[in-house]
Amino acid sequence: MPLVLGGFLLLMVLLAGCGSSGGSATEAGHGTAARTTRQPHAPARQPRGPRYRVPPLLDPHDVYAADRPGMLSPVVRGFPERVYVPNSETDSVSVIDPHTYKVIDEFPVGALPQHVVPSYDLKTLWVTNDEGNSLTPIDPATGKPGTPVPVVDPYNMYFTPDGRYAIVVAERLERLDFRDAHSMRMHHSLHVPCPGVDHIDFSADGRYLLASCEFGSKLIEVEVPRERVVGSLALPAGSMPQDVKLAPDGSVFYVADMMAGGVWVIDAHTFKRTGFIATGAGAHGLYVSRDSRDLYVSNRSEGSVSVISFARRKVIHKWVIPGGGSPDMGGVSADGKVLWLSGRYDAEVYAISTANGELLARIPVGSGPHGLCVYPQPGRYSLGHTGVFR
Repeated sequence: MPLVLGGFLLLMVLLAGCGSSGGSATEAGHGTAARTTRQPHAPARQPRGPRYRVPPLLDPHDVYAADRPGMLSPVVRGFPERVYVPNSETDSVSVIDPHTYKVIDEFPVGALPQHVVPSYDLKTLWVTNDEGNSLTPIDPATGKPGTPVPVVDPYNMYFTPDGRYAIVVAERLERLDFRDAHSMRMHHSLHVPCPGVDHIDFSADGRYLLASCEFGSKLIEVEVPRERVVGSLALPAGSMPQDVKLAPDGSVFYVADMMAGGVWVIDAHTFKRTGFIATGAGAHGLYVSRDSRDLYVSNRSEGSVSVISFARRKVIHKWVIPGGGSPDMGGVSADGKVLWLSGRYDAEVYAISTANGELLARIPVGSGPHGLCVYPQPGRYSLGHTGVFR
Protein backbone atom coordinates (compact mmCIF):
# COMPACT_ATOMS: atom_id res chain seq x y z
CA MET A 1 0.00 0.00 0.00
CA PRO A 2 1.41 3.45 -0.87
CA LEU A 3 2.51 5.41 2.18
CA VAL A 4 0.17 8.35 1.46
CA LEU A 5 -2.87 6.12 1.12
CA GLY A 6 -1.97 4.18 4.27
CA GLY A 7 -1.59 7.40 6.24
CA PHE A 8 -4.93 8.66 4.97
CA LEU A 9 -6.69 5.47 6.06
CA LEU A 10 -5.08 5.67 9.50
CA LEU A 11 -6.24 9.28 9.85
CA MET A 12 -9.81 8.31 8.90
CA VAL A 13 -9.85 5.49 11.48
CA LEU A 14 -8.67 7.87 14.21
CA LEU A 15 -11.26 10.47 13.28
CA ALA A 16 -14.02 7.84 13.29
CA GLY A 17 -12.92 6.69 16.73
CA CYS A 18 -13.08 10.24 18.09
CA GLY A 19 -16.74 10.54 17.10
CA SER A 20 -17.88 7.08 18.17
CA SER A 21 -19.69 8.31 21.27
CA GLY A 22 -21.96 10.68 19.33
CA GLY A 23 -25.59 10.30 18.28
CA SER A 24 -24.75 9.21 14.73
CA ALA A 25 -23.11 6.05 15.99
CA THR A 26 -26.21 5.22 18.01
CA GLU A 27 -28.39 5.60 14.93
CA ALA A 28 -26.08 3.48 12.80
CA GLY A 29 -26.25 0.65 15.30
CA HIS A 30 -29.99 1.05 15.98
CA GLY A 31 -29.20 2.45 19.41
CA THR A 32 -27.28 -0.52 20.80
CA ALA A 33 -24.75 1.69 22.58
CA ALA A 34 -27.51 3.40 24.56
CA ARG A 35 -29.56 0.33 25.48
CA THR A 36 -28.21 -1.06 28.71
CA THR A 37 -31.06 -3.56 28.98
CA ARG A 38 -30.70 -4.80 25.44
CA GLN A 39 -28.93 -8.00 24.43
CA PRO A 40 -25.95 -7.56 22.09
CA HIS A 41 -26.64 -8.33 18.47
CA ALA A 42 -25.51 -11.69 17.16
CA PRO A 43 -22.81 -11.61 14.45
CA ALA A 44 -24.20 -11.03 10.99
CA ARG A 45 -25.11 -14.27 9.22
CA GLN A 46 -27.41 -15.43 6.47
CA PRO A 47 -30.80 -16.46 7.91
CA ARG A 48 -32.22 -19.78 6.86
CA GLY A 49 -34.89 -19.77 4.20
CA PRO A 50 -35.99 -16.63 2.32
CA ARG A 51 -34.22 -13.43 3.30
CA TYR A 52 -36.12 -10.88 5.35
CA ARG A 53 -37.30 -8.29 2.85
CA VAL A 54 -39.70 -5.47 3.72
CA PRO A 55 -41.40 -3.41 0.99
CA PRO A 56 -39.69 0.00 0.78
CA LEU A 57 -41.62 2.97 2.12
CA LEU A 58 -43.27 5.23 -0.45
CA ASP A 59 -41.74 8.17 1.42
CA PRO A 60 -38.71 7.61 3.69
CA HIS A 61 -39.93 10.51 5.85
CA ASP A 62 -43.50 9.21 6.31
CA VAL A 63 -44.29 5.60 7.09
CA TYR A 64 -48.00 6.34 6.45
CA ALA A 65 -47.53 7.84 2.97
CA ALA A 66 -49.49 4.93 1.44
CA ASP A 67 -52.49 5.63 3.69
CA ARG A 68 -53.81 8.80 2.07
CA PRO A 69 -57.51 9.18 1.18
CA GLY A 70 -58.37 7.37 -2.04
CA MET A 71 -55.17 5.28 -2.09
CA LEU A 72 -57.02 1.98 -1.97
CA SER A 73 -55.20 -1.12 -3.14
CA PRO A 74 -56.73 -2.86 -6.18
CA VAL A 75 -57.29 -5.80 -3.82
CA VAL A 76 -59.89 -3.90 -1.77
CA ARG A 77 -61.48 -1.46 -4.21
CA GLY A 78 -64.53 -3.63 -4.77
CA PHE A 79 -65.22 -4.29 -1.08
CA PRO A 80 -68.29 -2.62 0.44
CA GLU A 81 -67.52 -0.06 3.15
CA ARG A 82 -68.32 -1.57 6.51
CA VAL A 83 -67.45 -1.29 10.21
CA TYR A 84 -66.95 -4.69 11.89
CA VAL A 85 -67.45 -4.69 15.66
CA PRO A 86 -66.42 -7.65 17.88
CA ASN A 87 -68.73 -7.85 20.90
CA SER A 88 -66.62 -9.54 23.56
CA GLU A 89 -69.42 -10.31 26.01
CA THR A 90 -71.97 -11.61 23.51
CA ASP A 91 -69.52 -13.57 21.31
CA SER A 92 -70.67 -11.89 18.13
CA VAL A 93 -69.71 -9.42 15.43
CA SER A 94 -71.96 -6.51 14.49
CA VAL A 95 -71.66 -5.08 10.97
CA ILE A 96 -72.38 -1.36 10.49
CA ASP A 97 -73.06 0.49 7.24
CA PRO A 98 -70.98 3.66 7.76
CA HIS A 99 -73.21 5.70 5.44
CA THR A 100 -76.47 5.02 7.26
CA TYR A 101 -74.97 4.44 10.73
CA LYS A 102 -77.13 1.32 11.00
CA VAL A 103 -76.28 -2.25 12.05
CA ILE A 104 -77.04 -4.33 8.95
CA ASP A 105 -75.85 -7.74 10.13
CA GLU A 106 -74.72 -9.67 13.18
CA PHE A 107 -73.26 -13.17 13.41
CA PRO A 108 -71.86 -15.44 16.13
CA VAL A 109 -68.13 -16.12 16.51
CA GLY A 110 -65.95 -17.83 19.13
CA ALA A 111 -65.78 -16.97 22.81
CA LEU A 112 -64.50 -13.52 23.81
CA PRO A 113 -63.77 -11.94 20.43
CA GLN A 114 -61.31 -9.10 20.97
CA HIS A 115 -60.23 -7.59 17.64
CA VAL A 116 -61.04 -7.70 13.92
CA VAL A 117 -57.71 -7.80 12.08
CA PRO A 118 -57.04 -7.21 8.35
CA SER A 119 -54.67 -9.81 6.87
CA TYR A 120 -51.31 -8.76 5.44
CA ASP A 121 -52.55 -9.33 1.87
CA LEU A 122 -55.77 -7.37 2.63
CA LYS A 123 -57.98 -10.24 1.43
CA THR A 124 -59.32 -11.49 4.78
CA LEU A 125 -60.48 -10.10 8.10
CA TRP A 126 -59.68 -12.25 11.14
CA VAL A 127 -61.73 -12.17 14.36
CA THR A 128 -59.48 -13.05 17.32
CA ASN A 129 -61.59 -15.26 19.60
CA ASP A 130 -59.45 -15.13 22.73
CA GLU A 131 -61.16 -17.70 24.96
CA GLY A 132 -62.57 -19.59 21.98
CA ASN A 133 -58.99 -20.39 20.90
CA SER A 134 -59.83 -19.68 17.29
CA LEU A 135 -59.73 -17.17 14.46
CA THR A 136 -62.91 -16.57 12.49
CA PRO A 137 -62.23 -15.42 8.90
CA ILE A 138 -64.53 -12.83 7.32
CA ASP A 139 -64.70 -12.35 3.57
CA PRO A 140 -64.76 -8.54 3.17
CA ALA A 141 -66.28 -8.91 -0.29
CA THR A 142 -69.46 -10.34 1.24
CA GLY A 143 -69.13 -9.47 4.92
CA LYS A 144 -69.82 -13.09 5.84
CA PRO A 145 -67.83 -15.34 8.22
CA GLY A 146 -66.10 -18.55 7.25
CA THR A 147 -64.90 -21.67 9.07
CA PRO A 148 -62.94 -20.89 12.26
CA VAL A 149 -59.23 -21.81 12.42
CA PRO A 150 -57.93 -23.30 15.71
CA VAL A 151 -55.36 -20.96 17.31
CA VAL A 152 -54.49 -20.84 21.00
CA ASP A 153 -55.15 -17.64 22.98
CA PRO A 154 -55.43 -15.09 20.15
CA TYR A 155 -55.95 -11.86 22.08
CA ASN A 156 -54.57 -9.76 19.24
CA MET A 157 -52.73 -10.34 15.96
CA TYR A 158 -50.16 -8.59 13.80
CA PHE A 159 -48.05 -9.50 10.76
CA THR A 160 -44.31 -9.39 10.19
CA PRO A 161 -43.57 -6.54 7.78
CA ASP A 162 -42.25 -8.96 5.17
CA GLY A 163 -45.66 -10.68 5.15
CA ARG A 164 -44.35 -14.13 5.94
CA TYR A 165 -45.80 -14.65 9.42
CA ALA A 166 -48.77 -13.69 11.52
CA ILE A 167 -47.81 -12.76 15.07
CA VAL A 168 -50.55 -14.00 17.39
CA VAL A 169 -50.41 -12.08 20.66
CA ALA A 170 -51.18 -14.73 23.27
CA GLU A 171 -51.73 -12.41 26.22
CA ARG A 172 -52.65 -15.02 28.83
CA LEU A 173 -49.71 -17.27 27.93
CA GLU A 174 -47.20 -14.39 27.62
CA ARG A 175 -46.21 -15.43 24.10
CA LEU A 176 -45.80 -14.06 20.62
CA ASP A 177 -46.62 -16.93 18.30
CA PHE A 178 -45.15 -16.64 14.81
CA ARG A 179 -47.49 -18.51 12.46
CA ASP A 180 -47.73 -18.89 8.71
CA ALA A 181 -49.64 -15.80 7.55
CA HIS A 182 -52.05 -17.89 5.45
CA SER A 183 -52.43 -21.33 7.03
CA MET A 184 -51.80 -20.14 10.61
CA ARG A 185 -49.57 -23.16 11.12
CA MET A 186 -47.15 -22.59 14.03
CA HIS A 187 -43.61 -21.62 13.08
CA HIS A 188 -42.11 -20.42 16.38
CA SER A 189 -43.59 -19.66 19.79
CA LEU A 190 -41.63 -16.93 21.55
CA HIS A 191 -42.11 -16.58 25.29
CA VAL A 192 -41.83 -12.94 26.30
CA PRO A 193 -41.11 -11.45 29.75
CA CYS A 194 -44.18 -9.26 29.33
CA PRO A 195 -47.22 -9.77 31.59
CA GLY A 196 -50.28 -8.70 29.66
CA VAL A 197 -48.59 -8.42 26.30
CA ASP A 198 -51.20 -6.59 24.23
CA HIS A 199 -50.25 -4.17 21.48
CA ILE A 200 -47.41 -3.76 18.99
CA ASP A 201 -45.98 -1.48 16.37
CA PHE A 202 -42.90 -1.77 14.16
CA SER A 203 -39.87 0.38 13.46
CA ALA A 204 -39.76 2.20 10.13
CA ASP A 205 -37.45 -0.43 8.63
CA GLY A 206 -39.65 -3.24 9.98
CA ARG A 207 -36.80 -4.99 11.76
CA TYR A 208 -37.92 -4.29 15.34
CA LEU A 209 -41.22 -4.25 17.17
CA LEU A 210 -42.20 -2.56 20.40
CA ALA A 211 -44.78 -4.37 22.54
CA SER A 212 -46.70 -3.10 25.57
CA CYS A 213 -46.92 -5.12 28.79
CA GLU A 214 -50.19 -4.00 30.35
CA PHE A 215 -49.70 -5.80 33.66
CA GLY A 216 -45.92 -5.47 33.83
CA SER A 217 -45.52 -1.66 33.68
CA LYS A 218 -42.96 -1.98 30.90
CA LEU A 219 -42.27 -2.34 27.21
CA ILE A 220 -40.22 -4.92 25.36
CA GLU A 221 -38.41 -4.84 22.04
CA VAL A 222 -38.21 -7.82 19.68
CA GLU A 223 -35.87 -8.23 16.73
CA VAL A 224 -38.31 -9.45 14.10
CA PRO A 225 -36.08 -11.37 11.64
CA ARG A 226 -34.47 -13.37 14.46
CA GLU A 227 -37.70 -13.59 16.50
CA ARG A 228 -36.03 -12.82 19.81
CA VAL A 229 -36.43 -10.32 22.65
CA VAL A 230 -33.57 -7.80 22.66
CA GLY A 231 -34.70 -5.09 25.07
CA SER A 232 -36.88 -4.18 28.03
CA LEU A 233 -37.85 -0.72 29.23
CA ALA A 234 -39.43 -0.17 32.65
CA LEU A 235 -42.16 2.45 33.01
CA PRO A 236 -43.10 4.08 36.34
CA ALA A 237 -44.73 1.76 38.86
CA GLY A 238 -48.44 1.39 38.29
CA SER A 239 -48.27 2.13 34.58
CA MET A 240 -50.58 0.16 32.27
CA PRO A 241 -49.32 0.65 28.70
CA GLN A 242 -51.83 -0.01 25.93
CA ASP A 243 -51.72 0.84 22.23
CA VAL A 244 -48.44 1.61 20.45
CA LYS A 245 -47.98 3.78 17.36
CA LEU A 246 -44.91 4.88 15.41
CA ALA A 247 -44.59 8.56 14.48
CA PRO A 248 -44.77 9.24 10.73
CA ASP A 249 -41.07 10.09 10.53
CA GLY A 250 -40.14 6.92 12.40
CA SER A 251 -38.26 8.80 15.11
CA VAL A 252 -40.37 7.88 18.14
CA PHE A 253 -43.07 5.51 19.33
CA TYR A 254 -46.14 6.78 21.17
CA VAL A 255 -47.48 4.48 23.90
CA ALA A 256 -50.87 5.08 25.52
CA ASP A 257 -50.96 4.51 29.29
CA MET A 258 -54.43 4.18 30.78
CA MET A 259 -53.28 4.63 34.38
CA ALA A 260 -50.90 7.53 33.71
CA GLY A 261 -53.61 9.26 31.68
CA GLY A 262 -51.50 10.05 28.66
CA VAL A 263 -48.93 8.96 26.12
CA TRP A 264 -45.27 8.07 26.61
CA VAL A 265 -42.81 9.15 23.94
CA ILE A 266 -40.15 6.48 23.29
CA ASP A 267 -37.10 7.17 21.12
CA ALA A 268 -37.20 4.58 18.32
CA HIS A 269 -33.40 4.48 18.05
CA THR A 270 -32.28 4.51 21.68
CA PHE A 271 -35.35 2.75 23.15
CA LYS A 272 -35.50 5.31 25.96
CA ARG A 273 -38.32 7.43 27.35
CA THR A 274 -38.00 11.00 26.13
CA GLY A 275 -41.28 12.52 27.22
CA PHE A 276 -44.89 12.23 28.32
CA ILE A 277 -48.01 13.92 26.96
CA ALA A 278 -51.02 14.11 29.27
CA THR A 279 -54.25 13.42 27.36
CA GLY A 280 -56.94 12.24 29.78
CA ALA A 281 -58.04 9.44 32.08
CA GLY A 282 -57.81 5.97 30.58
CA ALA A 283 -55.69 6.79 27.50
CA HIS A 284 -56.10 3.71 25.37
CA GLY A 285 -56.21 3.64 21.54
CA LEU A 286 -53.96 5.52 19.08
CA TYR A 287 -54.87 6.40 15.47
CA VAL A 288 -53.03 8.45 12.84
CA SER A 289 -54.86 11.03 10.74
CA ARG A 290 -54.90 10.47 6.96
CA ASP A 291 -52.56 13.43 6.40
CA SER A 292 -50.03 12.10 8.97
CA ARG A 293 -50.25 15.31 10.97
CA ASP A 294 -52.15 14.24 14.06
CA LEU A 295 -52.59 11.36 16.48
CA TYR A 296 -56.04 10.62 17.90
CA VAL A 297 -56.00 9.27 21.47
CA SER A 298 -59.13 7.67 22.94
CA ASN A 299 -59.43 8.43 26.67
CA ARG A 300 -61.70 5.60 27.72
CA SER A 301 -62.26 6.49 31.37
CA GLU A 302 -63.34 10.08 30.76
CA GLY A 303 -65.21 9.69 27.47
CA SER A 304 -63.03 11.91 25.32
CA VAL A 305 -60.59 11.99 22.42
CA SER A 306 -57.37 14.03 22.49
CA VAL A 307 -55.64 15.17 19.31
CA ILE A 308 -51.83 15.33 19.43
CA SER A 309 -49.88 17.26 16.81
CA PHE A 310 -46.92 15.16 15.66
CA ALA A 311 -44.95 18.29 14.76
CA ARG A 312 -45.53 19.99 18.12
CA ARG A 313 -45.80 16.87 20.31
CA LYS A 314 -48.61 18.40 22.31
CA VAL A 315 -52.39 18.16 22.58
CA ILE A 316 -54.06 20.66 20.26
CA HIS A 317 -57.70 19.59 20.72
CA LYS A 318 -59.85 17.59 23.10
CA TRP A 319 -63.24 16.29 22.01
CA VAL A 320 -65.66 15.25 24.75
CA ILE A 321 -68.42 12.78 23.86
CA PRO A 322 -71.77 14.39 24.78
CA GLY A 323 -73.41 12.48 27.58
CA GLY A 324 -70.23 10.51 28.28
CA GLY A 325 -68.96 7.22 26.93
CA SER A 326 -66.08 4.76 26.95
CA PRO A 327 -64.17 5.20 23.64
CA ASP A 328 -61.79 2.30 23.15
CA MET A 329 -60.43 0.81 19.92
CA GLY A 330 -61.25 1.52 16.29
CA GLY A 331 -59.95 3.27 13.20
CA VAL A 332 -60.22 6.14 10.74
CA SER A 333 -62.50 6.04 7.70
CA ALA A 334 -60.92 5.63 4.27
CA ASP A 335 -61.52 9.29 3.44
CA GLY A 336 -60.14 10.41 6.81
CA LYS A 337 -63.31 12.27 7.80
CA VAL A 338 -64.62 9.99 10.57
CA LEU A 339 -62.99 8.40 13.60
CA TRP A 340 -64.80 5.20 14.57
CA LEU A 341 -64.44 3.94 18.15
CA SER A 342 -66.10 1.21 20.19
CA GLY A 343 -67.82 2.17 23.46
CA ARG A 344 -66.36 -0.63 25.55
CA TYR A 345 -68.62 -0.37 28.58
CA ASP A 346 -71.69 1.12 26.92
CA ALA A 347 -72.58 -1.40 24.19
CA GLU A 348 -72.27 1.24 21.48
CA VAL A 349 -70.06 2.60 18.72
CA TYR A 350 -69.14 6.26 18.18
CA ALA A 351 -68.69 8.00 14.82
CA ILE A 352 -66.74 11.23 15.41
CA SER A 353 -65.97 13.94 12.87
CA THR A 354 -62.22 14.50 12.51
CA ALA A 355 -62.91 18.06 11.36
CA ASN A 356 -64.25 19.31 14.68
CA GLY A 357 -64.86 16.37 17.02
CA GLU A 358 -68.64 16.41 16.53
CA LEU A 359 -70.38 13.17 17.51
CA LEU A 360 -72.03 12.10 14.25
CA ALA A 361 -73.68 8.95 15.57
CA ARG A 362 -73.98 6.71 18.61
CA ILE A 363 -74.86 3.22 17.39
CA PRO A 364 -76.12 0.41 19.71
CA VAL A 365 -74.29 -2.92 19.30
CA GLY A 366 -73.67 -6.02 21.41
CA SER A 367 -72.18 -6.02 24.89
CA GLY A 368 -68.49 -5.31 25.37
CA PRO A 369 -67.54 -3.97 21.92
CA HIS A 370 -63.76 -3.87 21.55
CA GLY A 371 -61.33 -3.76 18.58
CA LEU A 372 -63.58 -2.66 15.74
CA CYS A 373 -62.24 -2.52 12.19
CA VAL A 374 -63.16 0.03 9.52
CA TYR A 375 -62.76 -1.62 6.12
CA PRO A 376 -61.52 -1.16 3.50
CA GLN A 377 -58.77 1.35 4.30
CA PRO A 378 -55.94 2.79 2.18
CA GLY A 379 -52.57 1.05 2.23
CA ARG A 380 -50.49 -1.52 0.34
CA TYR A 381 -50.41 -4.12 3.14
CA SER A 382 -51.59 -4.61 6.72
CA LEU A 383 -49.44 -5.02 9.80
CA GLY A 384 -52.49 -6.13 11.78
CA HIS A 385 -54.41 -4.97 14.86
CA THR A 386 -57.56 -3.08 13.79
CA GLY A 387 -55.74 -1.63 10.82
CA VAL A 388 -52.07 -0.58 10.77
CA PHE A 389 -51.24 -0.05 7.11
CA ARG A 390 -48.11 0.78 5.12
